[in-house]
Amino acid sequence: MARQRTGRTGLAGRGGEGGGGAHSVREDRGPVRYGPPAPDPGLPVLPELAEVLAAAAGRGEPEPTGGGDALREAATDYWARRGLHGDPEHVAAAPGASPLLLALIAAHGGDVLMPRPCTATWIPQARLLGRPAYHVPTPAECGGVPDPYALLETVRRVRAEGGRPRLLLISVVDDPTATVAPPELVREACEAAVAEGMHIVSDETWRDTLHRPHDTVLLSPAEMCPDDVTVVSDLAGALTPSAWPVAIARFPDTERASARHARTLDILTALGALVAGPVAMAAAHALREPESVTDRVRRAAALQAKVAAAAHRAVLASGALARPPQAGRHLYVDLGPLRSRLANRGVTDSLELEEYLTERLGAPTPGGHRFGDELGALRVRLGTGTLLGSTPEQQMESLTAVEPLELPHVAEALNIFGTTLDELR
Repeated sequence: MARQRTGRTGLAGRGGEGGGGAHSVREDRGPVRYGPPAPDPGLPVLPELAEVLAAAAGRGEPEPTGGGDALREAATDYWARRGLHGDPEHVAAAPGASPLLLALIAAHGGDVLMPRPCTATWIPQARLLGRPAYHVPTPAECGGVPDPYALLETVRRVRAEGGRPRLLLISVVDDPTATVAPPELVREACEAAVAEGMHIVSDETWRDTLHRPHDTVLLSPAEMCPDDVTVVSDLAGALTPSAWPVAIARFPDTERASARHARTLDILTALGALVAGPVAMAAAHALREPESVTDRVRRAAALQAKVAAAAHRAVLASGALARPPQAGRHLYVDLGPLRSRLANRGVTDSLELEEYLTERLGAPTPGGHRFGDELGALRVRLGTGTLLGSTPEQQMESLTAVEPLELPHVAEALNIFGTTLDELR
C-alpha cells in the first residue's frame, strides 16, 4: 500500500459554478505565501508589555543566536512552573515558530510524521527541507496527537517502502481543532513513537489558553518521555502579540539532545534567525508572568471560552459539525453535511469554501487543505477573536464585561456569524 504523504501546500486558485451563480476563487488564495496566520486574539496589546518594549527600543543589537541569558532563563522558569525543569543551556529562542521548527526538523534528519489535521506551518516546513512527510489519523475525540495504532501502522509501512521515520510532531493543545488530547492518548502515542526510535517535538503553544483550566487535565509529553521530547512554544499563543515574533524550544538533558541543540543553533545562525533585542526584553517579561500578564491570560481564556461556546452552538444549529472547543480562539468546522447546499453556491472543496466564508464573514477562514486535510473535505478553521469587537475600546469592553455575550457588538458579530452559516441549511 502506498505511503500517505502530506497533501499539496501550494494549491492554485480555482473557480466553480453552481445554481447560485458563478463563484470565482481569487488566484492569491492558494499559494503558501498566503497561508493563514495564527488565530487573532482580538485584543489590544497589554500596556505593560508595550511599555517594556518601548523602554528597550533604543537597544540596537539583536539577541545572540538562540536567545540571550535573560530570555532563556525566563523560559526555563516558565517551564519549571509547569513541572518541566531544566537549565537555560537547554533552551533556544527564535523569531517565531516557523524558523525554529525549520531548524529543529533540519537538525533531526529523517522522515517526519504528523497528525491529520495539523498546524498549518508544519507541512511547508517539511516540504521546504525536501523531507518526506506523512500524516497519521487522529482519534475521534481530539486532534493534535495521532492514534497510537495508526502511528505504528504508518511507521511499518514507511519502513517497508524504504523510509526513515525519525521525527513525530504533535500538539497536545491543538491548532486547528482547539481540542486537548487526554493524557492516556498522549502516553500511548509517545510510548509507541519512542519504542520505534522516533524523537517527538511537542508544540505547546496553546497550553495557556485552556477554556476550563480547572476541569482539563493537560500533560506534556516531556513529563512522560523526558529524554525523547523537545517542547516548542510560540509566545503569540497567549503571552505576546503576533507582531512581536518569538518562540522558544526546550531540549532534553542528554548528549544526543545537546548535539541537536548545537545543530539547531547552527541552522538558526545560517538563517539569520535572531530575536530582536526589544522583543526579547518584552518576551522575557511576559515569561516571568507578573500579575498583569497572568491576569490578561486568564481573562482572555475565560472570554474566549464563552464566545467560542456560543459560536459552537451556532455551528451545530446550522447542521455543520465541530468538536467542542477546549482551548485557543478558533473552531475547526466540518461543513460536509451541507455539501449539496454549498455546491449550489459553487463551493465544492475547501479552497472554494475558504474563499466563500472569508468573503461573507469578513475574516480569514482558512480551509482544511491548509492543515493537511483532503481538498475535497469541506472543513475550515473559524477564528473567534474577530467576534470581540472591531476597535480597541470594544475589545477591552468585551474583556472586562461580566456577560460579554450581551454586549451589542458581540451579539451582532455572533448574529452575523450564525446567519452566515444558517443560510446554508
